Amino acid sequence: MSEHELMPRVSVLDPQDGELLPAGPVVHRVLEDGSTTGGRAGLVECRMPPGWGGPPQHIHHAHDESFFVLTGRVRFRSGSTEHVLGPGSTFVAGMGTPHTFGNADPDEPASLLLVVTPERYIGYFRELQHLRPGPDGMLVPAEILALMARYATEPYSPS
Repeated sequence: MSEHELMPRVSVLDPQDGELLPAGPVVHRVLEDGSTTGGRAGLVECRMPPGWGGPPQHIHHAHDESFFVLTGRVRFRSGSTEHVLGPGSTFVAGMGTPHTFGNADPDEPASLLLVVTPERYIGYFRELQHLRPGPDGMLVPAEILALMARYATEPYSPS
């Protein structure tokens, strides 16, 4: 190993820093894109408007996701099981596990931290910002699913 490979790497961001990626009414802020972790993990803050229903339920085949609720109440669904979690709560969806999430509160915004391991799914958030909202201001589910497919993710429909 070279001396450079042995040197620890750090990344420091202030609250106003990070890559902002608006996607319809949601804003993702990339806090770690994998460049500090050698691609092993990415970190994204997700800011959700009141009542935002979330993406279609889906399954990832190439990464795990761990969610940590910062503010508000976030609804997580895995198959037919639903959890509404508040600040300080964690929801982890391992690879192959169906899930989705959204803001459970119709009147207040919510936010969470999302850890993706490995970081490859950060590219999904970067591409998501290029989708155009439909007439209701929301992104079109079929377009979201088409984008997810490029990141080893498929839709899930409970039977």
